[in-house]
Amino acid sequence: MGQPPQPNHANGMRRFTRLTNGFSKKIENHVAMVAIHAVYYNFARIHKTLRITPAMAAGLSDHVWSLEEIVQLAA
Repeated sequence: MGQPPQPNHANGMRRFTRLTNGFSKKIENHVAMVAIHAVYYNFARIHKTLRITPAMAAGLSDHVWSLEEIVQLAA
């Protein structure tokens, strides 16, 4: 028997891509969603290979950001 498919970054982006292509009627909304995704991906998501966030690995942050911190930044 083969192994089940492993989730990866491309699989995680599939839903994001489908939603933005279908619902971003204005370029400003699309740009905002891409920015929010980039902040979440780099500051709030712990990556398996790094075992920390990319922002922490680069020395840009000293902690994993919460969604509340991201929302406050966007407001």
